[in-house]
Amino acid sequence: MAFGQADFYVQLADSALTLTKQQVLYDPSYFNISYPNGDIPSGKGVCTDVVVRAYRKLGIDLQKEIHEDMIANFNEYPKNWGLSRTDKNIDHRRVPNLMTFFARHGVIKKNSQISSDYEAGDIVCWDLGKGTAHIGIVSNKLSADEKRKLIIHNIGAGQVMEDCLFKFKIIGHYSYKK
Repeated sequence: MAFGQADFYVQLADSALTLTKQQVLYDPSYFNISYPNGDIPSGKGVCTDVVVRAYRKLGIDLQKEIHEDMIANFNEYPKNWGLSRTDKNIDHRRVPNLMTFFARHGVIKKNSQISSDYEAGDIVCWDLGKGTAHIGIVSNKLSADEKRKLIIHNIGAGQVMEDCLFKFKIIGHYSYKK
């Protein structure tokens, strides 16, 4: 299926939106998963799983893409977990790894406090404090006051769409299309 540049990102936002209809409990546990196209159990997930699952609906396997990039460029990725090699079960489920991958292979967009700088399908990362990073996808739906795009993410209450774009400090803003 061929998409134009703008169509792809709208499709990504729509695929993320469909995830909000699934019942998912926040679960940061480590899982052994298949490769490629592996996923943790469907009723479980964290913020990164929203992004991975949304891209997978469009035929892009971030597990595979990140794993292959990390094998070839391991020193470019964060060493936050003391690893000496890649781990196909978890690497794509870590926000700093996703940020590194999107910076390396996508478009780095400016972090701003201007709503119009954020478009449907953009990936946004936040610093929640105490070393905790978070990630979500910009939807094509507007906040109640129609000033901001809503975010599709999982910050503990499952896969939801919320008005939280500027709730935390933005530390990354990307677009990625393979």
